[in-house]
Amino acid sequence: MKQSYVYILKWSDSSYYTGVTSKLNQRLFQHESGFYPDCYTFTRRPIALVFYCEFTDINLAIEKEEQIKK
Repeated sequence: MKQSYVYILKWSDSSYYTGVTSKLNQRLFQHESGFYPDCYTFTRRPIALVFYCEFTDINLAIEKEEQIKK
């Protein structure tokens, strides 16, 4: 089964970002390196990973992300 992750990052401006990915290390690298210059997170680096949870069902991961964001 493919693993999925829900993660929470804390940014340099003390804001938080919650996301879902199937490749946590790659996604963290993308956030930290500014891979997407038009992204909300681009100007808020550096980051700290403050939470992550692993799922075997992407639908459950998405549900958890939505729950956290509420």
